[in-house]
Amino acid sequence: MLLNSRPRPRLRTLRHRKAALLASAVSVCLLAATAPAEPLGVGDRLFPYLGNPGYDVASYDLSFTYSGSNDKPLQAVTTIIARTTTDLDRVNLDFAHGTVRSVQVDGRPAAFTNAGEDLVVTPDSPLPAGSRTRITVQHTSDPVPAKDQDGGWVRTSDGLAMANQADAAHLVFPSNDHPSDKAMFTFRITAPKDYTVVANGLPAGADRDGDTTTWTYRTQHPMATELAQVSVGRSTVLHREGPHGLLVRDVVPSADRKALEPWLAKTPDQIAWMESKVGPFPFETYGVLMAQASTGFELETQTLSLFEKNLFTEPALPKWYIESIMVHELSHQWFGDSVSPRTWSDVWLNEGHATWYEALYADEKENKPLEDRMKAAYGSSDRWRDSGGPPALPKAPAPGQKISIFRPGIYDGAALVLYALRQEIGRPAFERLERMWVRDHRDSTAGTDDFVRLASAVAGRDLSGFFQDWLYGAKTPPMPGHPEWKATASPKAAKGRARK
Repeated sequence: MLLNSRPRPRLRTLRHRKAALLASAVSVCLLAATAPAEPLGVGDRLFPYLGNPGYDVASYDLSFTYSGSNDKPLQAVTTIIARTTTDLDRVNLDFAHGTVRSVQVDGRPAAFTNAGEDLVVTPDSPLPAGSRTRITVQHTSDPVPAKDQDGGWVRTSDGLAMANQADAAHLVFPSNDHPSDKAMFTFRITAPKDYTVVANGLPAGADRDGDTTTWTYRTQHPMATELAQVSVGRSTVLHREGPHGLLVRDVVPSADRKALEPWLAKTPDQIAWMESKVGPFPFETYGVLMAQASTGFELETQTLSLFEKNLFTEPALPKWYIESIMVHELSHQWFGDSVSPRTWSDVWLNEGHATWYEALYADEKENKPLEDRMKAAYGSSDRWRDSGGPPALPKAPAPGQKISIFRPGIYDGAALVLYALRQEIGRPAFERLERMWVRDHRDSTAGTDDFVRLASAVAGRDLSGFFQDWLYGAKTPPMPGHPEWKATASPKAAKGRARK
């Protein structure tokens, strides 16, 4: 059909259409104003307003435009595909650090307002239970942190990275920001052509348009929002092969490529070691992102763990311990990423296991006895329980310090629980349990009760009493096989760099 063969509408018709659209927008806004919007949550004990009920996210499509300055807001579009689990007049999204320009629900303009750290969206008609819906939010994403906010964008010396654990993905993009709602992700990041962009998953194109390039990445497995990662910087991406042909890609500052290579070369063997303990690597790729930033921690973002570059170039810790930290974040790919916590009170399952394999690696590879570390942890365990709560019942984060849930009790204290379990049921049963845990719950969420049930099934007896004492007791129970171990008030457990 020729372009000019279509009749041109009369001016009066155009005016009527504009008037109708304006009236529709006004009516939507009035509808939103009829009842006050409220922040919601999924009832997490530690973060009551995190996540939102009424829908399950299937996928996120995140588009960011980076100007070349990491102190200016990025222009962004977030598209969410979700299925409603109940009738919804409104949809609450977690979003707290950006300006929302417009919202559409299934292609139609929707009203929106803020309530606490929620973006409350009112579609022009209710969403029935069981329906598939598309929510598109045009917004900014601000890399400059607001007061009393932890996490989100991390400003590096040459760009940006992300650190969203535990309660910070919604400082970057609108989301259902709770690990119980995992989804697939697509990232589209436009940046000046002299920048390199890497995100979770596998690359799906890099399209040059004048002075900018748009990079696309897609995950092959569902992911919790807190594990999202986008790196924008003057970086080099290095590729090598891991076990069974696994693609290993690392992202490093270009100027430090040669100095960092000896550390990067260790990853394939570390993956092979972890596979010998718990089974096949659970994702499509892995690697480390060495960022020029001061975070004070490392982070297990899915398929691309975040590290401070200076940890490797200006080490204040012995080499064996740095390697064990690398294994800590690697092991999270199984424990915390592939098998995500159902609630944040289950975080001991993430950190206890990562600390366990960190310590076991140091024991087997560097002659740093596991038993010595566990005995030291036992000595401090009562003090940790008193200050931070028992491993599976951690105290709430301090006001304005959401990452303060990451206390010693869920690291070495939780690894101590695993050591006690191995002492209780024997090494063969324990190792079988570990493999079954990551196999049975791959790409899903699981909680403490699930672990107790599986451990009991593997052991062939009810272990609920054992776990009740070790996970919830105010005092540390006697250690099976080591009745001589004593808990003391002195901080004797292993100290080192913070890791998540």
